[in-house]
Amino acid sequence: MTLKQLTLELDQLEAEASKAIASATDESSLEQIRVSLLGKKGRVSAVLSSMGKIPGNERPLIGQRANLLKAQLQGLLEGRLRDLKSAAMADLLIGETIDVTSPPTGVLVGHRHPLVSTTEKIVDLFCGLGYEVVQGPEVENDYYNFSALNIPEDHPARDMQDTFYLGGNLLLRTHTSPVQIRYLENYQPPVRIVSPGRVFRRDAADATHSPVFHQVEVLAIDQGLNFSHLRGTVMAFLNSFFGDLPVRFRASYFPFTEPSAEVDVQWRGRWLEVMGCGMVDPAVLEGLGLDPEHWSGFAAGLGVERFCMVRHEIDDIRRLYNSDLRFLEQF
Repeated sequence: MTLKQLTLELDQLEAEASKAIASATDESSLEQIRVSLLGKKGRVSAVLSSMGKIPGNERPLIGQRANLLKAQLQGLLEGRLRDLKSAAMADLLIGETIDVTSPPTGVLVGHRHPLVSTTEKIVDLFCGLGYEVVQGPEVENDYYNFSALNIPEDHPARDMQDTFYLGGNLLLRTHTSPVQIRYLENYQPPVRIVSPGRVFRRDAADATHSPVFHQVEVLAIDQGLNFSHLRGTVMAFLNSFFGDLPVRFRASYFPFTEPSAEVDVQWRGRWLEVMGCGMVDPAVLEGLGLDPEHWSGFAAGLGVERFCMVRHEIDDIRRLYNSDLRFLEQF
């Protein structure tokens, strides 16, 4: 083989190698091209092994040309490898780009907790009867929680409610009735209000009791109200909430109402207490500067948890507080 033939072969190899390197589409194919060109058995090595067939004085020329081609191909391979890595990174960035302005897809939508939806249902029914929603503080003082409701200090009725005392004449309210006193201090009758809220009593946590629970109380004060108005209001509410469940009234005692009654509904074959109610005690009206001969009224209070348990047939009040998604997702 002559010097001219080897030179032509190296020129042809350069052209073909440059084209192959430029057309490589990924790192794997580029590596195969590198091995076929520069490996021990590659095409450049094959040309160099043919140098023994030419005269000794011509070998340096072919060696110089072959080394130059080898360096040139290495530069082309490295450049193409950088381009391929840059393109792959660009594709990855495009594929993983998040458009924070686009609307979400496949996101689970939350819903009302059963206690919240039950409270809203109760309040909505009383609002439909013309009642106004009012609320008050959860941390109360002795006057609003007890004294103004005809429960003076050392009154036996205080033993009915285990209270969380905070010191400094403050306590966690045991019922939402203080809201009624606060409202009547600022507004003159006639009034019809409903007051939902959280209350606190030192009840042991079991299947039907909790130290923290929710109440809804209603109060109506006007001229000429009597127990038949109270019973009619309670029956209208219970029929709207429970449907055709049997209802009964039982005589009871509350220090701020007289006469007083407990209200039961028949559930799962037994009578279940759901409400307390009664006519506002004249002593409470007098304490607010209202003439019992001119004004009369009735009040009723209920536990939201009890209504929620009956409505959804829940067997244990603690299920409403343990945040078990398997339970909550049913509502």
